Parts: sequence; C-alpha cells; structure tokens
Amino acid sequence: MNYFLTGGTGFIGRFLVEKLLARGGTVHVLVREESRFKLDTLKERWNASDEQIKVVVGDLAKPNLGLDDQDLKSLYGNIDHFFHLAAVYDMGANEESQAVANIEGTRHAVQAAEAMGAKRFHHVSSIAAAGMFEGIFREDMFEEAEHLEHPYFMTKHESERVVREECRVPHRIYRPGLVIGDSTTGEMNKIDGPYYFFKLIQKIRRALPQWVPTIGIEGGYLNVVPVDFVVDSMDYIAHLDGEDGNCFHLVDSKPYKVGEILNIFAEAGHAPRMAMRIDSRVFGFIPPFIRESLKNLPPVKRLTNAVLDDMGIPDSVLGFINYPTRFDARETERVLKDTGISVPRLPDYAPAIWDFWERNLDPDLFKDRTLRGAVEGRICVISGGTSGIGLATAQRLADAGAILVIGARKRERLAEVTKQLQDRGAEVYSYRCDFADMEDNDNFVKTVLENHGHVDYLINNAGRSIRRSLNLSFDRFHDFERTMQLNFFGSLRLIMGFAPSMLERGGGHVVNISSIGVLTNAPRFAAYVASKSALDAFSRCAAAEWSDQHVTFTTINMPLVKTPMIAPTKIYDQVPTLAPEEAADLVADAIVYRPKRIATRLGTFAQVLHAVAPKMGEIVMNTGYRMFPDSPTAGARRGGKRPKVSNEQMAFAAIMRGIHW
Repeated sequence: MNYFLTGGTGFIGRFLVEKLLARGGTVHVLVREESRFKLDTLKERWNASDEQIKVVVGDLAKPNLGLDDQDLKSLYGNIDHFFHLAAVYDMGANEESQAVANIEGTRHAVQAAEAMGAKRFHHVSSIAAAGMFEGIFREDMFEEAEHLEHPYFMTKHESERVVREECRVPHRIYRPGLVIGDSTTGEMNKIDGPYYFFKLIQKIRRALPQWVPTIGIEGGYLNVVPVDFVVDSMDYIAHLDGEDGNCFHLVDSKPYKVGEILNIFAEAGHAPRMAMRIDSRVFGFIPPFIRESLKNLPPVKRLTNAVLDDMGIPDSVLGFINYPTRFDARETERVLKDTGISVPRLPDYAPAIWDFWERNLDPDLFKDRTLRGAVEGRICVISGGTSGIGLATAQRLADAGAILVIGARKRERLAEVTKQLQDRGAEVYSYRCDFADMEDNDNFVKTVLENHGHVDYLINNAGRSIRRSLNLSFDRFHDFERTMQLNFFGSLRLIMGFAPSMLERGGGHVVNISSIGVLTNAPRFAAYVASKSALDAFSRCAAAEWSDQHVTFTTINMPLVKTPMIAPTKIYDQVPTLAPEEAADLVADAIVYRPKRIATRLGTFAQVLHAVAPKMGEIVMNTGYRMFPDSPTAGARRGGKRPKVSNEQMAFAAIMRGIHW
C-alpha cells in the first residue's frame, strides 16, 4: 500500500510511519524544504530506504499543500491512505498561527487528497474539538461542542468541520486524548499536559521527604493516553473496511482526576503524595465575580505569575484543571475488541514517563549552570578583592571570563593581585578604595561607572571582624562604630551607588558575604553579627522593592573561613574551618543560581532552633561561649604561648563545624 502523511516528522507521525512501514508500504512524507534534515535523521531510526520513504517538499499553509501539478500528477491514483496529522498542538500558541496551521492547513490537506485521487482521508483531530463541554461527549457528537473560546479548542473544532463538510474523499476522524510518551520507553518530544507539573513535583521531592503528606488539588478528569496506544489504534482502524464517515475517540474510558494523576507521577518520581486533595467545589459558595476580582488583584496576579514562571507552567493550563468533559468511546471499543489494543493503566507506565522526562526533557538540563555562562564578558565588582574570600572569588571569576573590577586599601597589594589575575588571562581593573570611608566609596562608584558604564554583579566582601566578649567591650564603643562603618555602611554605600544603573538597565545581582553568626547569634561577635544582620535586613527590604525590576540579592551566611581576618585568633588554627577556595565556591553558586540565601545545614538548623526554641539555642551558644576563652588580643590574660585546645573543645568544634566561638 501507498501512504501520504502530513506531520510525519512530528511526535505521533514518527511512530505511525514506523507502523506503516511494517506493513510493507511506501510512505510519502510532506516536509518543508528547511526541515528535510529531520526526515533524514528519522530514516535512520526507521531503518528505511529511499524506496520506502519518499520525500515530498511542500507547505501546509499553501493551497494543495504547495504541491505543483507535476507532483500531484505523479501521485494521482497511487495513494491508498492520506493521513493528516500536521497541526499546532501548543496550548500557548497565538490564535493566528493556530488558525493557519489547524484550519487552513486541514483545508489544504483535503484539497491535496482530492487532487491526487487518494482513496481514503484520515484526519487526526483531538478531544479539544469538544471544547469545555459539560458532561459526556460521544463520538457521534460535533455541533454540541461548548465553550470554544480558547484558540486551540476553536481551531481543532473548525478543522474537523472542514473535513466533515468539505472533504469529498471517504474519511475517518480520530480524536486522541492528551497524548503523552510511549508506555514502554517513556519517549516524548516536548513538555505538555501533565508534564507541566513535573517540575513542581521535582521541587517538592527535593524539599520534603517522601513520607511527608502534602495538600493538593482534586480537579476534573484529564484524559491521558500513551502515544503507542494512539498509533496502534489508528493503524488498525485505518485498515478496517466499512468504517468511513465514523469518528473514533482514542481515549481512556476510565480516566483519572488531575489530583490522582499528580499523585501517580509523585509516586513515580519518589516525591511526597498529596494526602489531602481540595475540590474547588468547596468554594462554590463564593460568588464568581468575587473569585475573579480576587484572582485579578495585582499582588495576586504577580505572585501567581512568579510561581508559574518558576515552575514553567503556562497560565492557560490552570483553566483546564477543572476540565468538565468526559468522553464516550463505544465505537472505538467496538472495533478494537479482541485485538489486544487497549489503554494501559497509568500507574503501570508512569515510571517510564517520569524517567524519560527527568533524563531528557527536564528544562534544567538545558540551562547553562556554569559560572562561565553567568559571568563571561560581564562586569563583576569585588570589594576587598586582594585576600581571603575576595581573592579566591576573583580567581574563580577570572578563570570564568568575567570582566573584573577589584577594590582594596593597599596600593601595592592591589597592583600585585591585579598582575596575578592578568597572568591568568583575565581582564582586570583595580581601584584603590578604603571601603570604610564613605567619600572613598562614592569616588569608587563614580570611577567604575564612568569607566565601565554599569555593573552586573556586586560582591560585597570587604569586612572587619572583632572577637571580643561584651565583658571586655564596655569601654570600646568604637569597636561597634568601626565594624558597622565598614560592614554595613560601606556595603550599603556601594549598593546605593550602583543600584540606579542596575534599575535603569533592568537587572543586576548583589552578593553579600554575611556570617553564620547571624543565624547562630554567636557570642563574642556582637559587633560583627550586628553589622552583618543590618546588611541582611537592608537587603531583604531592597529585594522586596526591586524584585519586579530584576535587581536581586543573595546573602551568604558564610561559616568560619581560614582567612587573614581570623589569623589573630590562634585557637582557630586547631578547629575545622573552610578554605577560601571553598568559600569562593559558595559565591559562585550565588552568582549562578541567585538564591535568596546560602547557608550551611547547621546554620539553617540554628536559625530554626532559635525560632521554635530560643532558650535552647541560647543555652547551646552559652555552653560554647564558656568552653572557649577570649584571645589575648581581645584583652584577656596574655601568656605568650599558643592556647591549647582540649579534646572536649575539639569535639565540640567538630560538631559545631563552621560556627564562630
């Protein structure tokens, strides 16, 4: 037999072609000139020769599919079955493109089938042709479709009308349900239908253990079918005698509700299941106009859009969560009886669907998560960039191709580090600045903007730490003033200086090097923790104001790092600390992923403990305070010898790794 297909390189088409080739037929596949390479690739997959697959160059948007008289003449009388699969299946596509492909494309396919004298025309429609019909939609129903306002529903309905009213070739119509991947391999070619919720399931899995029950939605029935069932059914029905003029629902006669489907895929993805599913009907007592008014409030819309964008869920998908239509498939069941062709149960093949998505379709697989992808050619400013965390960060960014701007107090050291970074192949600009001096900060900002125009990343790293008990600080108020001057006001001056250009350009990211002490309320570091806490609080407020202008902040609650800043405290030589290079890794993560906060698990636990049981957290910190002495430089008794660390102190420091004592 000879076949002609539109959409033969599409998802359903490539499976159908394989079935038709197995019948020993010759398959003519319509492709656009620029898409011929797709067919060449698929021919290898099908292991098909040029005699089995005939390339027909054309265009769905043109009359007779763009085929000239010679093409039509060579095909005339030689096509037993004409399958029209080509269409726009994207719920988010605009109405014009859907009308051209779905309605006019179908009209042109009908014209071509008649012009080449095809013996039978097979139109692949969709259950979307029923619109949002309230109740059970049968295979013999068409005009009864309701609520066709959505472009996809409308164009699928009208394309089916073209076949019903204009096609003079004997025809059959197939209405597949929501087609997902192959039930054996999980193969799928795009994100659609339930796939839109996979990212949400994945995020929940990463946040919660599988045994934790969650709350979700119930929703309406969503008719999901695997592509192999659809293709097997079409192939079998197409070759039956006596079925012309009929319509066949290729659906699951026992569909699942949206909440059930999400739970099935949560199980497949090893994520927590929704133990409680809320039915929207419980809100039926609220008048519709009030629900719509609340939904359209600007804050609600912004929050909804932000969540949907983060999950990759189109806004239009939400309208189908409470899909009201059920589908009768008695004609399909009649012809498929005793054939062995049936819809497999979703729980049986959901693991294959999930596995294929996570390995091949997860959007995160296609995002550039490299530091180079984030900073190459972009201007990165680092305060205190000549030692410790700042230097290690500068080296990482230099190797990633950033345009580096570093500032520090000492000219000689600044020149030395600049040359080191340039020797690594970096583009580096250095400016002398005392970041505790507000006038110096202003001049630094002015010079950077004059020379470079803008800043993409600001890393507030320059800082001062003082380890001294409050009992030794009653006469040292200046310690608090100078710590606040650099750690808070210095960083604030840079943020406020660079922010206007970031806001004008519609983007920028600020990374603040804070401290784990902010989360643990570390004793002996009251001045330091207070200054870092002030910067954290300011950044949270600024982020709330500038969120919609894409100027973002990351606070890194850095654990104890072995830098020159902690060198005077000799006890730190014998307790676990982070290397500057490890700290630079955290800064790189802040730049690439832009989280609100980066903290160690211990730091996060300490914050939670302080929130739920503050007295317990206080006792733990007081225990550590009493266990470790003040350093001689803080005014404690000087003995001239390096303090010895007891086994008890070492064990405590190991358990509390990274916390300042």
